[in-house]
Amino acid sequence: MTAESRQPPAPAPAETAIIVENLHKSFGSLEVLRGVSLTARKGDVVAIIGGSGSGKSTMLRCINFLETPTSGRIVVNDEEIAIRPDGRPANRRQIERIRTRLGMVFQAFNLWTHRTLLENVIEVPVHVLKTPRTQAIARALALLDRVGLADKADTFPAFLSGGQQQRAAIARALAVDPTVMLFDEPTSALDPELVGEVLSVIRDLAAEGRTMLIVTHEMKFAREVADHVVYLHQGRIEEEGPPERVFGAPQSARLRQFLQTVG
Repeated sequence: MTAESRQPPAPAPAETAIIVENLHKSFGSLEVLRGVSLTARKGDVVAIIGGSGSGKSTMLRCINFLETPTSGRIVVNDEEIAIRPDGRPANRRQIERIRTRLGMVFQAFNLWTHRTLLENVIEVPVHVLKTPRTQAIARALALLDRVGLADKADTFPAFLSGGQQQRAAIARALAVDPTVMLFDEPTSALDPELVGEVLSVIRDLAAEGRTMLIVTHEMKFAREVADHVVYLHQGRIEEEGPPERVFGAPQSARLRQFLQTVG
């Protein structure tokens, strides 16, 4: 037996969770995304950084079709989304089903203000996924406990801090047991003293091996939790790679300038 034959087999490559190829998005004459491509494997944490107007949030919103792409290809868990030539989804039911696999956390929380936290968290499982109510409540209470809000289940959002509301929004996104979490600037609407409590919850999710795409302006956080960092500039990927290289030895002059500005 040769030395080569005694080598353990190479591990199988991780399955892909998200594939975006040549994604374009225009609003009238304004081209916001100009051919963006990225791949996230299962368990990856991808941080998406860039200046205001670079297309970061638009890219996330196109992945779950909150925005309709102008053109491009999107694959979620090996299922390609059927898109018409004009970018519109060809199968609305497919979009609805795929959205249940994508947990979205927005900048502005988007909680239903007339419902308690518990009611917010069980809404989609009960009314969309048809989960039995008792089962949905049990899971919701466990998720609220997980994000440090076990004692707030019967509280309305207006009586909570911004950090508490965003943690509740994370619990709501987790309630559908998504295969991928999409975070759109989850701390941008928070007062500085509340940022840490939300980032701590996201760190815990990353440590579990959950697949996440995170649009963020928190560079230190991105460097700590991400497996891969994507820098967008004017609708294109200017640079990407592991965080130690993107932050420690950026190749692009634009990225260097951006990091100096935000640093």
